[in-house]
Amino acid sequence: MKKLNYLALALLIFTFSGCEVIGGIFKAGAAVGVIAVIVVVIVIIWIISAFRGRS
Repeated sequence: MKKLNYLALALLIFTFSGCEVIGGIFKAGAAVGVIAVIVVVIVIIWIISAFRGRS
C-alpha cells in the first residue's frame, strides 16, 4: 500500500511541475514557447542521429 502512495505522490509532483513549466512558457509569450519547442525538437533529432551514426 505504501508503494501505491509513493507512486501517486510522484505522479502528482511530475504533473504539477509540468503544468508550471507550461504556465511559465505562456506567461513569457508565444514566441518564447515556439522557440522552446523548436529547441527541444532539434535536441531530440540530434540525439536520435547520434545513436544512428554509431551503429
